[in-house]
Amino acid sequence: MIRRARLYKTEAIVLRQRKLGEADRIVSLYTPNYGKLDAKAKGVRKTISRMAGHLQPLTRCAVQLAQGRSMEIVAGCQTIEAFPALRQDLERLSCALYAAELVDRMLPERVEALATYQLLLDTLHRLEAGIDMELALRYFEIQLLGQAGFRPELEQCPACGSALLGGPHRFSVTAGGVLCRSCADGDVEARPLSIDALKALRLLQRASWPEIARVLPAMSREIESHLRSYIVYVLEREVNALAFIERLRREGKGLPVEV
Repeated sequence: MIRRARLYKTEAIVLRQRKLGEADRIVSLYTPNYGKLDAKAKGVRKTISRMAGHLQPLTRCAVQLAQGRSMEIVAGCQTIEAFPALRQDLERLSCALYAAELVDRMLPERVEALATYQLLLDTLHRLEAGIDMELALRYFEIQLLGQAGFRPELEQCPACGSALLGGPHRFSVTAGGVLCRSCADGDVEARPLSIDALKALRLLQRASWPEIARVLPAMSREIESHLRSYIVYVLEREVNALAFIERLRREGKGLPVEV
């Protein structure tokens, strides 16, 4: 007797999708209780599909999944939030796609991560509302790095363990944090980090969002540059979403942008 597949329901944020065969898609979902998982959406590329609109990237949805042999199968789906403002503004869209790709690339599959799900959802809400997008992304980046096990060391030198006192400081992606003066001399790839940027990074790492939004000034390109370089080092690859959005800007594509 063939055993019937077990059905279960979960909330999810659609990270991305890719084509499968002539009519299907594989959707990458991030869920609060099951972590990241792929699911087959059968017939979703057909014009008569009722699920297609509910499985677009950057959609928060309630899905019913059936356990298959190799991956889950989407048995039903309903949109909870579609974040329409993200799809009507190129800058917000680029930020949201970037956040989704980082979660997809940085987190392992099928590992429960309620905190990371909430972080991504909160970030989408902030981007949807148009709240200081650069600040929202910097907070997202450093919190995600910590939750994924790549927390940059900002309090003591990762090379020798000594406390970071005075300056000047240098950030090393290979060492995973800020080096003291003596250790920085031996790291030719370490880059200068100002004291103001170090203080801001520390605040981003340890404070809650309400505290950050209330006291932290506008983010500098210096902080962005260091975090992005570290993320690329951790991922061992460039982030596709950033290159995609930059290409759209160079080509002068108009709005809205479909994803």
